[in-house]
Amino acid sequence: MRFGSRVVTVVAVAGFAVLGLAGPALAHVEVSADKTTAGAENVTLTFDGEAESDDAGIASERVVLPTGIAPSAVTLVKAPAGWTFTPTADGFTVGGKALKAGVDAVWKVKIAKLPDGETRLSFKTLETYSDGEVARWIEIQEQGKDEPDNPAPLVTLKPGPSTAPATSAAPTSAAPSVEPSAVATTTPVSAEPADDDGGSTWWIWVIVVVVLAAVAGFVLLRRGRSGSTDA
Repeated sequence: MRFGSRVVTVVAVAGFAVLGLAGPALAHVEVSADKTTAGAENVTLTFDGEAESDDAGIASERVVLPTGIAPSAVTLVKAPAGWTFTPTADGFTVGGKALKAGVDAVWKVKIAKLPDGETRLSFKTLETYSDGEVARWIEIQEQGKDEPDNPAPLVTLKPGPSTAPATSAAPTSAAPSVEPSAVATTTPVSAEPADDDGGSTWWIWVIVVVVLAAVAGFVLLRRGRSGSTDA
């Protein structure tokens, strides 16, 4: 019985020791997005800074924005009561009266537009406690590798929709441009025959006059001959 109780005690102590070591490692600053496509607009990011101190509360969170997101494109949506939002040269800070020890810091910001062509956005974060301790969550998580000890909050995005190349309408627009010129060239041609017909009728009248004159001459000639015979 004593041996069994000792085994149970050793196992329990070892278990608590493991939990004690694992506790701080589980405290992270995490971030999630309501839209997870590259290039998306008006995206709300929710940050969750997990408290890791039993004696001090979180007083502020300083976030460094990834390339492609300007501080001017970020606005505050929600933060702990009494906290304020302050843009910085490379990101922003939310902070104010320290939270109670053990209370997580949760805040939300809106991004006007996520970068195009980026699928992994890291938000380096410095978490400051009321006792001056600073937890630096700034190590970049690389794809395919183990998570570092102090990982920066990461948002994984889907690629944005590809833009289909525009088709050229030049070949189709060239055909109509030929047709009007063809119509224009036929217009004066169709008008010319009317002028020719009107101007060429004079010779018909000349022939008629010549024929009538010949007939009249022939008739007069016959009469003259018949008159001389009678005499």
